[in-house]
Amino acid sequence: MSTETGPAVVAEPRSHRIVPGPKGLPFLGNLPQFGKNPLAFFERLRSHGDMVGWRFGPNSCVYIADPDCIGELLTETERSFDQPALGIAFRTVMGNGVVVARGTDWRRKRSLVQPSVRPKQVRSYAATMAGSTVELADTWSGGERIDVKREMAALTQRIAVRTIFGVDTAADAEAMGRAMDVAQQEIGKEFAGIGALLPDWVPTPGRARIKKAAAVIDAEVGRVVARHRDGGDERPDLLSRLLAAVDETGVRLTDQEIRDETVTLYIGGHETTSSTLVWAWYLLSRNPRVRAALTEELERVLGDREPEFDDYARLTYTQSVVKETLRLYPTIWLVTGVAKEGAHIGGVAMPEGTRVWTSQWVTQRDARWFPEPEEFRPERWDPEKGDDIAEYAWFPFGGGPRVCLGTRFAMVEAVLILAVLARRFELDVDPGVIGPVPSLTLQPDREVMATVRTR
Repeated sequence: MSTETGPAVVAEPRSHRIVPGPKGLPFLGNLPQFGKNPLAFFERLRSHGDMVGWRFGPNSCVYIADPDCIGELLTETERSFDQPALGIAFRTVMGNGVVVARGTDWRRKRSLVQPSVRPKQVRSYAATMAGSTVELADTWSGGERIDVKREMAALTQRIAVRTIFGVDTAADAEAMGRAMDVAQQEIGKEFAGIGALLPDWVPTPGRARIKKAAAVIDAEVGRVVARHRDGGDERPDLLSRLLAAVDETGVRLTDQEIRDETVTLYIGGHETTSSTLVWAWYLLSRNPRVRAALTEELERVLGDREPEFDDYARLTYTQSVVKETLRLYPTIWLVTGVAKEGAHIGGVAMPEGTRVWTSQWVTQRDARWFPEPEEFRPERWDPEKGDDIAEYAWFPFGGGPRVCLGTRFAMVEAVLILAVLARRFELDVDPGVIGPVPSLTLQPDREVMATVRTR
């Protein structure tokens, strides 16, 4: 039994205590082990227990893997846990948008951004999502070789530009896309390397590259914002809604705040969905039984027509394919918070300043919560016959008060894109294992090449 924010199963509370993790180095702590392979390091921590002490440089950390504890971290954010001070690379790109902001500032920004991605608004974007995908489908032909990463990135970029900015200029998408690629790479490098411990003022080549990328993003967003302000006409895109939004005191978002929220929405609507779709095509290509079940649903629900917003609710197996993809390859692969005074998790006191970490990658592949965890089995999400899954064992969009605002947008977009393309084509992804690379999002470690097969 499932929902988009995670299925709920009530279980007896488990007792916890912090156990020591792998031994670290002076000053660096476990940073070298973490930086070498963050996913493998979190798996190693899990092998020690569900609540494990470790050090990120000189900072005291606790890793948690139990869904009950994860739920406490997510639902107590703002009350018992703060957002961490994210690295300079991340903040240079994201600014102080709703993902980064804290306290009163976060509550104000959330109230202003949330109306733009409510179900009613997502419905209005569905035609753009499906229509843009039909345009892509019309360019594919049987036997053609395609780079799946490039094709999905270009498609979700186009949808993001059209839904957020309300424009369709190639230069907008190309310039933003190149800058975002640089940003994603540099954020990942700094986060997992010694740069994570360096003061903001220390110059590095990576920080120089990300400043250049951010300057491109600022220029592109500024240009489109100015165009919207000059136009004066009411538009249905996300940017226009942000420009028109006012808080409870009648104050609008500043230009800097508009820029920060626009970039946040762009990354959420483009980078994360693109990655999810690439992993979905990879998994479908490796699992012909699942591919056949998906085809059966698309033929039964859609026949020979393209999907519309109302089909989203009917395409339950397609939704399950997306959810199972997000279980195995969560685009956002970690959550972290900093304990405030008096914070507890699982009945255990977290000293003030302790950084608490958890990883979707590990918990969502844990056999205690997901039988046959390495198997791609969308049936586990069937609303009537699916598995009973512990709440917060699946949390690709986070949870609690800071749950991703774009959850509905992302799910509808991924389902409609899959429905349009899988109704017409199968993608035979080249043989070989494709591994994950954790950066800003979880990306494939190499090109994902495929042969297009017409159905």
